Amino acid sequence: MDYEETFAPVAKMTTVRTLIAVASVRKWKICQMDVKNAFLNGDLHEEVYIIPPPRIAHQPGEVCRLRKALYGDDYDGIESLKHDLAHRFAMKDLGLLRYFLGIEVAQPHIGYLLSQTKYISDLFQRARLSDNRTVDTPLETNARYSPSDGVPLADPSLYRTIVGSFVYLTITRPDIAHAVHVVSQFVTAPTSVHWGAVLHILRYLRGTQFQSLLFPSTSSLELRAYSDADWDSDRNDRKSTTGFCVFLGDSLISWRSKKQDVVSRSSTEAEYRAMVVTTCEIVWLRWLLADMGVTISQPTPLHCDNKSAMQIAKNSVFHERTKHIEIDCHFTRHHLQLGTISLPYVPSALQIADIFTKALSVSRFRFLCDKLSMLIAIAL
Repeated sequence: MDYEETFAPVAKMTTVRTLIAVASVRKWKICQMDVKNAFLNGDLHEEVYIIPPPRIAHQPGEVCRLRKALYGDDYDGIESLKHDLAHRFAMKDLGLLRYFLGIEVAQPHIGYLLSQTKYISDLFQRARLSDNRTVDTPLETNARYSPSDGVPLADPSLYRTIVGSFVYLTITRPDIAHAVHVVSQFVTAPTSVHWGAVLHILRYLRGTQFQSLLFPSTSSLELRAYSDADWDSDRNDRKSTTGFCVFLGDSLISWRSKKQDVVSRSSTEAEYRAMVVTTCEIVWLRWLLADMGVTISQPTPLHCDNKSAMQIAKNSVFHERTKHIEIDCHFTRHHLQLGTISLPYVPSALQIADIFTKALSVSRFRFLCDKLSMLIAIAL
C-alpha cells in the first residue's frame, strides 16, 4: 500500500507552495477568508450542472459568474472581490494568512516561512512519546525493512494514525519525505521493527521541531530540478526508488520519494524512469506558473548524475536494451527537443535529490538538508 498517494491534500500543497514562492518574490500579501459551513457534507439527490442542460432557458451568468484574473499587487481588485464574495456568501475576512490546516505561516522581511511546529507537538502527544531523546537523521544509515521484520503489532491503529500524520507533515518537512515513504509501505501489517522506525522519526522531529521551510523574497523565478533513483532498493520486490525535487529560484516547491511501479533492469533504466517523472512535474509546474503570470522562456535544467540516462534522452536511435522504455524515451526526448527541459550533468556528491532516495549518513544528510531552504524558526 502506498500511503502517500491516498492523501490528496499533500499533493495539492505543491500549488500552494508555488503560489507562496511567487508571492514572496513579488512582495504580494496573501490573505485568508473563512467560508462558513464549507466542510459540511450532505447527500444530493438532484443532478448538478456546471453548464445548463440543453433546451433549458437561461440568461448568461445565471449558472456561474467569472471574474478576470487577479494578481497579488491588484489590491483594489482583491478588496472588491473579497467584498463581492462576502456579499454573496457567508464569509469572513481573516486578514493576512497566518495559520491554516495545521500549517503556520510567517512573513518576516526575508520572505515567507512555513512550519508545522504545533502539529508536531500534538503528534508527540498522540504517539504517547514521553522521553526527550533525539536522533540526527530520520532513519538509521542504510536502513532497509521488510514485511517479515519483527513481531506483528497487536493493534496497528496507532501506527496508521502516526504514519498518516507523518504524510501530512511532509507538506513543510521535505527532510522526512524518504523516511515517511519507507514506513508508509507497512501500514497494512506493521510490526515491532516498523514501529521502531516510526519512533526513530519522532525522535528526529523532537530535535528539529522548529524547522521551517523558507521561501526567500530575494529569490529568482527560474525553475530548476534534480532527479535521482536508488536502483534495486527494495530487497523484497527489487523495485527502485524515485526521488526528485524542484526549486523556483531558491524556494523548494515540489519533491517526491516514491517506489517505482515496475522493476528496472539496470541503474540506467531506474534513473531514466525517475527522469521521466520529474519531466512530467516540470511540464505541469511551467503551466501552473504561466497561470500565475510567471512566464518561463528558457529550458528548465533537470540535473541528473547518470550520464547513460542522459544519453538515452539525447540519442534518437533506440537500442535493444532501451526498447522496453520506448514511450518514456519519446516523452523525455520530446520535451528536450521542444526546449522545455535541458539536461545538465551534476556530480553524485552534489545531487540534491539523493536525500529522497535512501537513508544517508549524518554528514551527508545534513549537507543535503542545507540545500533544501530549511532553517530554524527565528524571532519575528
